[in-house]
Amino acid sequence: MVRFFPLTLGFLSAITPLSFASPVVTYGLEERQASGTLVKVRIEGSSRTIFEGTVKTNGRDVTTANGGTHRCDGTNNGQNPVPGPTCTSALADVAAYAGVFSWDGTWDSNFEDYFVTRIGGTSQTSSQFWGVLLNWQFIPVGGCQQQVAADDTILWAFDAFSKTHFLKLDGPSTAKVGVPLQVHVTDGSSEGAISGASIAGYPSSISDSNGHATVTFTSAGTKRIKAQRSDSLRSNALVITVSN
Repeated sequence: MVRFFPLTLGFLSAITPLSFASPVVTYGLEERQASGTLVKVRIEGSSRTIFEGTVKTNGRDVTTANGGTHRCDGTNNGQNPVPGPTCTSALADVAAYAGVFSWDGTWDSNFEDYFVTRIGGTSQTSSQFWGVLLNWQFIPVGGCQQQVAADDTILWAFDAFSKTHFLKLDGPSTAKVGVPLQVHVTDGSSEGAISGASIAGYPSSISDSNGHATVTFTSAGTKRIKAQRSDSLRSNALVITVSN
């Protein structure tokens, strides 16, 4: 199964996957999901989080409108000797199985890989492009060449190459209404503390020189918060259960 939380900075909530019209297509996807490698996937668009959750993926043939159908299993361009799941197969499986966005890319026959040009409603421009990080580091090869392992974290980021930091947000999973809660903002790539990052929806919560910020919730429930800074990519969601 795909587990996910489509997110925006203003409203953070979970929705259920859309159903499929064709039982044949659904069956094929469920078969891949039953036997695939479970990875974490996050997709950050220009102004919002398009997807954040987990998916089971396998190396396989992938199809895009502008690129056609090609294998995407890590053996591309001789990168790996044995087929396996990849960064781009995970993207394709999230799009197909969750049904909440589409994507496109052109095919480069020299590198035997896709150049991702659009995810959801966010398309590349003449100066802003999609990039992909694996476990918080830019991958050194294409997305169909880069194989992934169980529990890996895949981050597809728009305008990735201009970002100063890739924010990572950590903190407790529980809190009390009215009681200040400390969270920690770091750069996921370098693990260094990040100052001057705000918590979306809580503008007075700004991280200090140690990366610490304080959030106080005024109501009970499940809260999903993200850190943001103007020169950096917004963070992962920190899920907190708030009780009275």
